[in-house]
Amino acid sequence: EQNLRRMLRALLEEDGHGVIEADSAEAGFRLLRDHEPDTILLDVALPGASGLEMLPQFRERLPGTPIVMMSGEATLSDAARATRDGAFHFLEKPLSPEAVMATVRASLEVRRALALNRTLQEELAPERQLIGESRAMQEVRDTIRKVARTDARVLITGESGTGKELVAGVIHALSERSDRPFIRVNSAAIPRDLVESEMFGHERGAFTGAVERRAGRFELAHRGTLFLDEVGDLSEEAQAKLLRVLESGTLQRVGSGEAIQVDVRLLSATNRELREEVRQSRFREDLLFRLEVVPIRIPPLRDRPEDLDDLVDHIRARLRARQGLQVPDVADSAMEAFRTHSWPGNVRELVNLLERLAILHPPGAVTRDSLHPFLTRSRGDIPGPSFRLGDPRTLTDRLDEFERGLIHAALSATAGNVTDAARELRTDRANLYRRMRRLGLRQDD
Repeated sequence: EQNLRRMLRALLEEDGHGVIEADSAEAGFRLLRDHEPDTILLDVALPGASGLEMLPQFRERLPGTPIVMMSGEATLSDAARATRDGAFHFLEKPLSPEAVMATVRASLEVRRALALNRTLQEELAPERQLIGESRAMQEVRDTIRKVARTDARVLITGESGTGKELVAGVIHALSERSDRPFIRVNSAAIPRDLVESEMFGHERGAFTGAVERRAGRFELAHRGTLFLDEVGDLSEEAQAKLLRVLESGTLQRVGSGEAIQVDVRLLSATNRELREEVRQSRFREDLLFRLEVVPIRIPPLRDRPEDLDDLVDHIRARLRARQGLQVPDVADSAMEAFRTHSWPGNVRELVNLLERLAILHPPGAVTRDSLHPFLTRSRGDIPGPSFRLGDPRTLTDRLDEFERGLIHAALSATAGNVTDAARELRTDRANLYRRMRRLGLRQDD
């Protein structure tokens, strides 16, 4: 009915919606070749095929689009049929503007929720999380597919921020153990005197503060996967105990003489060169052989610039879906700057940069010039020590200035993560904190 369509168009456009219309179900169905509406208002009584007859075809063409049926002569059986065939709601004529708008707004909320759910499901599909078609990333995915269905131990290596934990999660998700626990242990974050308790558990009263029995990470991961992150940071004592568990398949809680059998698939990761650590007598060679049945090396982002376009698109979509952040369009000049940047923080740095642009960049596309203030300096940009005759500063002042710049650059590259910055600077976290306090630096500087 032309008058009804005119009324609905005026009502919906006043609320800010775009409207397309047709005078028959067949004509409306043809419009779907060029349009994908967020919701559909479909009359029952129409010339030619009725709305009820066409409803299944609309649902098949646009399964995620809510369809609201309208009728002035509907029977109870018509309403039941429409509901059975997937109609979102049934409006009776004469239509009230309030009822129409409430129904349309509710249908749009459902549409948005369904779209978000699909986006998240696609993101969570294991192999969809490994973005990039470069040869290096294709080789990583090929290795993952081959090793996932086995129980072989995997050592994942690569720089900070390349996605080692993500790779471990994908291996678990594609394995026969995917419905079992995936337990993560950050070796660098566990105090040295608590490593044994955290990994293997303890009995009540085993040491001061052990007020109850506690299962360790190995027990929690029984029949599942244990991901040992930063394995290169384990102490020599912890390495020896880990080796014994891997060799025997049994463990003992601290304070207990009982041997507990565990069935755990072990994945480990490090950003250190463990073979060099072995040569320096800082890592056990026999443990390395146990861990590195299958090696997977994640390439740094600077070595796969051809993946940047896909990564930027993926991260922008994820920020929009999860946080409601709208990252501005990235102009070709900015993408060229991305390709020449060395990305010391790898993919983690790219995620942080795009989130920062979404929050702080002025309206308009990101260009090379507008990008510059947001891009952290790479290791190659860290200024070297300078010298000029007649400089009144003492040697100590000059060394402090250079050290301040070096630490600031390391913190910028690791998004303020002091642990990662200390690792990159080849020092321990406590020493880095002491130097930062002396130099007047904070994490967010």
